[in-house]
Amino acid sequence: MANFRDVLYDRYVSTFKGRAERSVEQDLPGFFAWCDHKYAPLVDDIPRAAAVLELGCGPGHMLTYLRNKGFEQVEGIDISAEQIEIATRAGLRAEVADVFAYLDGSRRWRVILALDFVEHFSKDELMRLVPAVRSCLEPGGVLILQTPNGAGLFPHQIVYGDLTHMTIFTPESLRQLLRLHGLGDFRFSETGPVAKDLRGRLRLAAWRTIRQAANLVRAIETGKTQEVWTENLICRCRRIDDAA
Repeated sequence: MANFRDVLYDRYVSTFKGRAERSVEQDLPGFFAWCDHKYAPLVDDIPRAAAVLELGCGPGHMLTYLRNKGFEQVEGIDISAEQIEIATRAGLRAEVADVFAYLDGSRRWRVILALDFVEHFSKDELMRLVPAVRSCLEPGGVLILQTPNGAGLFPHQIVYGDLTHMTIFTPESLRQLLRLHGLGDFRFSETGPVAKDLRGRLRLAAWRTIRQAANLVRAIETGKTQEVWTENLICRCRRIDDAA
């Protein structure tokens, strides 16, 4: 019997991601403007000559963004040959690879990105994956993740919208997993609207009001509030070493 990953990832673009990818490609300037608000602050302190690897790079939109920002050594891997074909046609350094085989400890990177990636693994697999990622970071190296937020206000569409999703995190459970394997200095942030134009400013203002209302409801119920309410969360952390 074929493994479900072999079946689903073999035609991941043509049967699932195609429409979404075409939408993003039609508005790459808008996507890059969004990244200026969400991702540029996370890499501003990284030297542009640093080695950067993206796991699950897909068609290479983030690799293109980083290249446009002056990063000289950006590369990516993905298990989907369809996605990698798109990336290589754009002149990006990307290859089809299994993450466990690729992260064999023979190379290290200053930054590893895993955007919309870790949710595609079981808990047992994550207990192998995270140590492998850490071992391939330089001392003090940075890991940046984006993943569906199980504590989001309306997470169900993205949590259950992809058959390949296996493990869903909240900021607390993601911190638990990463700290267990020698990562720390956590910085969590939301995805969601940004003030890149008038429409974006209006959406952002409305979202801030909704967040306040959601935190009020949570405070009434539990006495607690939370910072990340969007359907996805972003986490920046780094490899912790005794000498760091």
